[in-house]
Amino acid sequence: MELIYAAAIGVLAGSGVWLILRPRTFQLIMGLTLVSYAVNLFIFGMGRLTVGRPPIIDPDVAPDPAALADPLPQALVLTAIVIGFATTALFLVVLLASRGLTGTDHVDGRESES
Repeated sequence: MELIYAAAIGVLAGSGVWLILRPRTFQLIMGLTLVSYAVNLFIFGMGRLTVGRPPIIDPDVAPDPAALADPLPQALVLTAIVIGFATTALFLVVLLASRGLTGTDHVDGRESES
C-alpha cells in the first residue's frame, strides 16, 4: 500500500514539475495544481494512513493516542484544497486577461517555432 501511495506522489510531483517547465502559461498552472495535489497526498501520508480509527476522543474511555486517528493532516489538506482551488481560479482569470491583452499564452510572450 505504501509503495503504491509513494509512487502516486512521485508521478504527480514529476508530472507537475515537467508541466511547470513548459513554456505555456496554462501548462504552468496545471503543473502547479499537480504539485499541490502531490503535497496534499504527502501530508496525508505523514499523518499515518489509518482506517477505522475515530478522530475524536470518547469522554467515557481513557484516551489512547495509538487508537485514534490524527485529525490535523485532514484539516490541513482540506484547507489546502480550498486555497488551491481559489488560487487556480485566480491564475486562470489572470491567464485569460493576459491572453486577451497579448494574444498569446506563452510565458515569454513569443510564439514558438514548434
